[in-house]
Amino acid sequence: MYQAFLIKYGEIGIKGKNRYLFEDALVKQIRHALKPVEGEFKVSKEQGRIYVACPQDYDYDDAVEALQRVFGIVGICPTVCVEDEGFDKLAQDVLAYMDDVYPDKNMSFKVCARRARKNYPMDSMEINAKMGHRILEAYPQLHVDVHNPQIMLTIEVREKIYIYSEIIPGPGGMPVGTNGKCMLLLSGGIDSPVAGYMVAKRGVKIDAVYFHAPPYTSERAKQKVVDLASQVAKYSGPVYLYVVNFTDIQLYIYDKCPHDELTIIMRRYMMRIAEELARKNEALGLITGESIGQVASQTVQSLAATNEVCTMPVFRPLIAFDKQDIIDIAEKIGTFETSIQPYEDCCTIFVAKHPVTKPSIPVIKRSEKKLEEKIEEMVAQAIETAECVIVS
Repeated sequence: MYQAFLIKYGEIGIKGKNRYLFEDALVKQIRHALKPVEGEFKVSKEQGRIYVACPQDYDYDDAVEALQRVFGIVGICPTVCVEDEGFDKLAQDVLAYMDDVYPDKNMSFKVCARRARKNYPMDSMEINAKMGHRILEAYPQLHVDVHNPQIMLTIEVREKIYIYSEIIPGPGGMPVGTNGKCMLLLSGGIDSPVAGYMVAKRGVKIDAVYFHAPPYTSERAKQKVVDLASQVAKYSGPVYLYVVNFTDIQLYIYDKCPHDELTIIMRRYMMRIAEELARKNEALGLITGESIGQVASQTVQSLAATNEVCTMPVFRPLIAFDKQDIIDIAEKIGTFETSIQPYEDCCTIFVAKHPVTKPSIPVIKRSEKKLEEKIEEMVAQAIETAECVIVS
């Protein structure tokens, strides 16, 4: 019965003279999200509103699910759209709507009319009063509650008239692409996909880098990361995933450096490589899934040692989250079940038995001097041979 969706947005509405840029970006993301849904949807802007006109035959659930993954949407209103053929015809359409949507009539309601087309012969208050009267006449089981109604029946009078009463929550945030691009360090764990999702929610386009260590990590571990990138891409749009062969660098560090410093030194070289790939792809920052104190490499001292090699900003949206907070989001966005598959990544394979938890940057730099003979060449080779997989 629904011929359209009215799309409600939040922060975009306070963007002043730049508001149209954010609206256009949101329209673009809605069109992209609806492409896999069968049928031809038409997305349009009209006087501070975004409408999705639906084809005659479409899958309602698929359409709603697709819209619920578009950052920037705070509400999705399934709408009946009718032509203006006078108030009596509108009242018939409203009564039919109430009968279809609310078979149990023992509820409270309020009519909220909005008259964007000022040549309509009634103002909003008149529409509210007369339509409320018609509804009560037809369905005496209903009763009016203007303060806390169970049904908020909205009638928007524009070129056409839109009738709706349900607001399905959207993900909120900002349309992807309105706040630049960043490079996500994506592992096979629970945290990094959630970090990518959260930064994408603020309008940031996401690329990703994964450090692969064959034969110590399997092709299945790599596929697991591709699957995680695919889940993130449902919200962020297509992700360019760079797969870096990290085996030789890890073995070289393992051979030359103190084992309690392995994790920190490996992380520092991962950050160097990720930053160089980010520069090549015009990304403006790095994203990690680190949370203070979660593991030895995520103490404040360890994070400071890792940050020291970067000139780009490093965004850590999970920094103050505990594990359950992160798991809750992972379950919501559909990455948790993939993340817990038992395929090890390179970080867990080469972890030291007793890693340093309070590394000293000068000490770490002295240890890295033992790598000077080959490390720059190995890093350049890893960057040059990185495989790019486009995940959507």
